[in-house]
Amino acid sequence: MLVPLGVVVVLLSATSIEGKRNCSGFSSPTMSTLQGVPQCHESGDLIFYDEFDEIDLDMWDHEITMAGGGNWEFQVYWNNRSNSYTRDSTLFLKPTLTSDRFGEDFIMNGQFDLWGGQPGDVCTNPQFYGCMRQGSGPNIINPIASARLRTANHFGFTYGKVEARAKMPSGDWIWPAIWLLPLREAYGMWPASGEIDILESRGNRKLTQDGVNVGVEQYGATLQYGLDVQTNEWSKAHWVKNLAEGWDAEFHNYQTEWTPDYMSFSVDGEEIGRITYPEGGMWEHGEFETDWPGLKNPWEGFHKSAPFDREYFLILNVAVGGTGYFSDDFTNEGGKPWINTSPQASLDFWNAKSSWYPTWNPEENNGEQAAMQVDYIKVWAI
Repeated sequence: MLVPLGVVVVLLSATSIEGKRNCSGFSSPTMSTLQGVPQCHESGDLIFYDEFDEIDLDMWDHEITMAGGGNWEFQVYWNNRSNSYTRDSTLFLKPTLTSDRFGEDFIMNGQFDLWGGQPGDVCTNPQFYGCMRQGSGPNIINPIASARLRTANHFGFTYGKVEARAKMPSGDWIWPAIWLLPLREAYGMWPASGEIDILESRGNRKLTQDGVNVGVEQYGATLQYGLDVQTNEWSKAHWVKNLAEGWDAEFHNYQTEWTPDYMSFSVDGEEIGRITYPEGGMWEHGEFETDWPGLKNPWEGFHKSAPFDREYFLILNVAVGGTGYFSDDFTNEGGKPWINTSPQASLDFWNAKSSWYPTWNPEENNGEQAAMQVDYIKVWAI
């Protein structure tokens, strides 16, 4: 259910909508767009609320691609009710085996064409052979099917407070996330225009690095920013929180407060990390002058919160594996079945199905242990 913003848009006349575009006279720095119409707000307004009585396709689009999120992840994202559905006002994003639908031989030898002809059936990302792949030798079809939803074409906002009540999945090599990306890349290609990761986790139990649990017992919040992949200074804006029983045991409230002066991340009201923007902005915070001398500041002359001063949209997804997020230094019961530099990482993962798939408990409770479950998402004006 979407509340008050949609109602406000219905009640506003064309003149009053036009008058709100410059936000003069409104108390909040938060701005948003709903279905392409700019909105302005009073502080404390609830500007987005979805409690997932159904998947509202007027607000959320399914991404349809095998691109792997830039990390050669092992899933295909598509619009399929086996992988994205609601029940009892809860959204389930659940990974399954691609072979459940197409068979084992298809993974090795099939051709997967995602170029549909309907508005909700068109491949959304052709990068990295994302729209069509042919299984051949070590280059197999993505062995996992999953879902990724985004509001990019429907709702976006600049500054606000976000709260997502969610339960994390468990199962080896599952990677859930709730995050934000910029609607327009005003400062350049990723990560120059930023990324706000409200939460990311890993589904493995007893996955450790240097003796610390980094699997389902840990979640992280991160800002991504830099000129390119090599200069991304995310490690200076990254925080983690561990919970002995795991973030999959029950629902928790994951919160981000995004203002012109600071960004903070909390869970269940407990702050785990904060950046107060210095006068030199994220360029100063990231120590780019020291780490990357001679580079030009892409945010110079803009607000100190840049690149986090533009309109962003919401994303919910469950990925699996890939060649970045699961370090080769991690220790896992049964071992990690692929290395990140392997040219056949996906095949190595698939060949080890007997070690990881049982941890998903696919035969119990409709396999929903492996699903990220989202009770609601709310966004308020600050």
